[in-house]
Amino acid sequence: MRALGIEGAWTHEPRTFGDARGTFLEWFRPDELGTATGRSMPVAQANQSVSRRGVVRGVHYSAVPPGQAKYVSCVRGSVLDVIVDLRTGSPTFGRWEAVPLDDRGHRAVFLTEGLGHGFAALSEEATVVYLCSTRYDPEREHGIDPFDTELGIEWPAFAETVLSDRDRRAPSLAEARSRGLLPRYGPPPAPQPPPAPPRTPAPATLLAPVSQSLSRPPSPARESTS
Repeated sequence: MRALGIEGAWTHEPRTFGDARGTFLEWFRPDELGTATGRSMPVAQANQSVSRRGVVRGVHYSAVPPGQAKYVSCVRGSVLDVIVDLRTGSPTFGRWEAVPLDDRGHRAVFLTEGLGHGFAALSEEATVVYLCSTRYDPEREHGIDPFDTELGIEWPAFAETVLSDRDRRAPSLAEARSRGLLPRYGPPPAPQPPPAPPRTPAPATLLAPVSQSLSRPPSPARESTS
């Protein structure tokens, strides 16, 4: 894994093995990630999105704590993946970095809690998969306008750029900061284990019905008088 210019962001370029059948690679190794980053990456949820050319998703982030670390790869097509430092107090606050992801090099990116994430679909259709350290919580999810002039992200030029209504209405970096919505720079929060699944109550034991009639005890043997 290679560290990017924004603290808390790395890329991973797996070794690919090919033969007459096709290719094989290890796209996620938690032990290698831990060695490179000095932290663990618990997987609480795995997501997949499919986007057509010209779609821009982001810039998204989750409130800290607990935040949400992500490990992202493009398994079909190609995207321009963008990481944005949204942590107030960070030496690289407001800085962004772009990493091409595609189904040929199989590169992945890892970003820690507090960083913003987005991407633009470059191919006719692109499938992106995410491993997330915490479950999705709509009450803690936020976004920044991907075309905020203060950020100045250099998105590819498309004949048509497609945004969700949520991303189109997202506040600027300055607005989010004035409203106290941005994460603060500091050490990443300790990873939280995924919540245990709800316990299913054991089925009640069915008791056989008890007969209302009780058998009479046997009569005592009579003494013979003959």
